[in-house]
Amino acid sequence: MIIGRENEQKQLEQLYESEYSEFVAIYGRRRVGKTFLVRETFNYRFTFQHTGIQGGDKKRQLIEFAQSLHNAGMRDIPKFKDWFKAFHALEDFLAALPAGKKVLFIDELPWMDTQKSDFVSALEHFWNGWATARKDILLVVCGSAASWIVSKIVMNYGGLHNRLSRQIYLKPFNLHECERYVNALGFSFTRKQILETYMVLGGIPYYWTFLQKNCSVAQNIDKMFFAEDAPLRNEFNALYASLFKNPNPYIQIVRVLGTKKAGMTRSEIVKCLGKETGGTITDTLKDLELCGFIRAYNSIGKTSKDALYQLIDNYTLFYFKFFDGNHGNNPEYWSQNVGKTPHLVWCGLSFERVCLQHATQIKKALGISGIMCNIYSWVYRPQSNDETGVQIDMLIDRVDDVINLCEIKYSNGEYEIKKQYDEALQRKISTFTSKTGTTKAVWTVMITTSGLKPNAYANNIHAQVVMDDLFAE
Repeated sequence: MIIGRENEQKQLEQLYESEYSEFVAIYGRRRVGKTFLVRETFNYRFTFQHTGIQGGDKKRQLIEFAQSLHNAGMRDIPKFKDWFKAFHALEDFLAALPAGKKVLFIDELPWMDTQKSDFVSALEHFWNGWATARKDILLVVCGSAASWIVSKIVMNYGGLHNRLSRQIYLKPFNLHECERYVNALGFSFTRKQILETYMVLGGIPYYWTFLQKNCSVAQNIDKMFFAEDAPLRNEFNALYASLFKNPNPYIQIVRVLGTKKAGMTRSEIVKCLGKETGGTITDTLKDLELCGFIRAYNSIGKTSKDALYQLIDNYTLFYFKFFDGNHGNNPEYWSQNVGKTPHLVWCGLSFERVCLQHATQIKKALGISGIMCNIYSWVYRPQSNDETGVQIDMLIDRVDDVINLCEIKYSNGEYEIKKQYDEALQRKISTFTSKTGTTKAVWTVMITTSGLKPNAYANNIHAQVVMDDLFAE
């Protein structure tokens, strides 16, 4: 059963129906469903399929490629000394088959590109020198190492330049898709429960497969993370190791970013780490962004060199906050702490992150889907003891001379704006307008789980967005 992914399936089906040979690259982080998408779309029927071996050297990769040819029906396969001979054997196998579309699926392609293997050159030669001369080949390649797929395939300026028919970045599920998923499985979760689950797992479908119907959200989280045999207990290290050949520099950076809600500049990251980590930090940050762990944004009035990098991966942030410490030895840690201060503080911060991930749905709720916007967070650090610092959860900077200043509040019921908060909000607006010098109208938006409690202060808010709005398609 496949949930969502209708657009991606349609693209793959169109390529299958093409009268020419086509080459498509699919990338996205580990566990997001790339392999499942391809298998379900083609009903598990491939002319040839192969999966790269994580950590395997050139010799092992070639042995397994030969085995995949054998599994596809080829006999008398010689030992391959290099990738050119391996792809020539694939050509011979395909050329001997009857007429008709031939679907080739190579999964975890980046793992096959070992040091000094000439793998990419051989792939280029296979595609340019043989496949494009035919009309019956559909080559689908996947990889969790998004940076490798982008640099070596999508942005290839060698033999594969402009040869790719389509690239598909498979994003995590949004709340709407997660709701469809749990409903399809017969779960009786409320939207509040789906939201809290999403704040832990993000939209990674594989993680959601561990949910059990007969358990509450808190019990499920305990079973997935804190129990002795918890399936996601060791996922963190496996996640980063599967994406990056040297994961330590990446883990160091996300760990640092996890300490700053609004993000950090490159120079702040370097200062905090005390050194450059594993090559250029710029490339490391770009890789993390391509894999969906962080986002880079320019705060209003700032240039690209002042870009802020913000950790937005729900699972990573949850791991750092609650599991990467002393809590892993208590199998009921989450259940015992629901409703306590650490849990409530985490809910507030996590809800802010989920809102950033659902900016499209927020724009739709505000009726501004068709208006071009930039989405920021904004921080003002006081320059003297006379000033007060300001942090704004979300700014929607619109081309129609309006800025929506969004305050995000998580609560178990209607959120009540009291006098003290109203005064703080007015100071925040005043500081923002004076420090940025904006001439646009600033309209306040409250994004809450259950709406605002009606009172005089609530009347000062220009618009409201509630949790249900985030579940829109």
